[in-house]
Amino acid sequence: MKAILNVLFLGICLSFSSQVVFTEQGFQELVLRNHPLAKQANLQPEVGESYLLKAKGGFDPKVYNQTDQKYFKGSQYYSLINSGLKLPTWYGVELKSGFENNRGTNLDLQNKTPNSGLWYGGVSVNLGQGLFIDQRRAELFKARIYQKSTLAEQKLQLNELFYESGYSYWNWFLAYHSNQILREALSLAEIRYDAIKRTADLGDRPGIDSVEARIQVQTRAVLLQQYEAELQNAKLKLSTFLWTENDEPLELEETTIPLPKTDIAIQNSADYRTLISDSVIQTHPYLQIANFKIETLEVEKRLKREQLKPQLNLQYNFLNEPINYNPLDGFSINNYKWGLTFEMPLFLRKERGDLQLADLKIQSAEFQLDNTIASLNFKIKSSLVDLENMSAQLEIYKQTVEDNRTLLEAEKRMFENGESSLFLINVREMAYIQSQLKYIELLTKNQQAAIALKFALARLI
Repeated sequence: MKAILNVLFLGICLSFSSQVVFTEQGFQELVLRNHPLAKQANLQPEVGESYLLKAKGGFDPKVYNQTDQKYFKGSQYYSLINSGLKLPTWYGVELKSGFENNRGTNLDLQNKTPNSGLWYGGVSVNLGQGLFIDQRRAELFKARIYQKSTLAEQKLQLNELFYESGYSYWNWFLAYHSNQILREALSLAEIRYDAIKRTADLGDRPGIDSVEARIQVQTRAVLLQQYEAELQNAKLKLSTFLWTENDEPLELEETTIPLPKTDIAIQNSADYRTLISDSVIQTHPYLQIANFKIETLEVEKRLKREQLKPQLNLQYNFLNEPINYNPLDGFSINNYKWGLTFEMPLFLRKERGDLQLADLKIQSAEFQLDNTIASLNFKIKSSLVDLENMSAQLEIYKQTVEDNRTLLEAEKRMFENGESSLFLINVREMAYIQSQLKYIELLTKNQQAAIALKFALARLI
């Protein structure tokens, strides 16, 4: 069941008598606080933190235990127990320490340990692949880049939400004030029709004038019905952006209205020119995300280039028989175990192919970045032109409305002096009404053009 939007938080709405004025700022604050998409966008930084935590897990110390035993016909053939701790480090070096205790009647001699077991500790070093970068470090690099990328993605999601909700608010503003203009026009036509009908019934005015007046009532009534339908649709659309803190949808009450026409400041392009610069464009979230993608691909390329090296791993472990459970008692550098592993493909075709693909992916991403920059510049400049055009038209049409009102008043005076007709008054009045409707439309488009420009600049949030 939908809740009803009646009284909002202080500063969001202004109350006048029985009506509540829902400001654009208050509307956007409510959207930012409660809308599901806003809450979803706010999860993005947490996603980045989670990926970073996951990548750091590649450097977590690990404990291990290997137990392998065999019993047959009442005899223990062997018991192999190996437990220890591994500690990965940043530069491809892995530290290891552990305890080995093996026994049994059929134990392989190389696995034999003293009765009290054998302590060991040492290092494993990648001298070829993995010396400068390996999969663990690459994942951590990429996670840090992705963490920054999620902040840009959050800003983009909120920017888009504010763009759509802002357009809906001003469409509601347009529908409401257009409806008010038509209501006043219909009321005026009905009053005039009643007056003319009474004078026509008394024989002081031709009957055809009452027909003319009735046609105006009918015309404006039909037009008002159309605008009322548009107002209801605009309110329904606006309500899709209104939610409570408990994720319940809200509806506007009939007494909730948008800002008055007189409170709207015309948006001028000069106010936004300072926002349009190379530095601002370069920090646009779309470009940030594109650059982060290239950074991630560069990390992949480093990893692929590292794989051109041979696999060369050196392992060294000191060995010591514990005395009184002290692993270092009786330690000697002559007791150790070491090993060296080497592996390298002869032609490196897989590795060279992977490196070429990594280069091609970076080139493709750079081309996409160039296209994104060009597209953003076009959208920003186009939005600026639209805003300039709307501002100029508004300045012109403000005078047009005033001129139509002046003509209407003059026609009324001429009619009172018997120098005009009801038909001409209706023509002048409809011209005045249409100019008012057009002015509201241009005022709305002016506000929406400013929103479109801020959206192109990603400055709505």
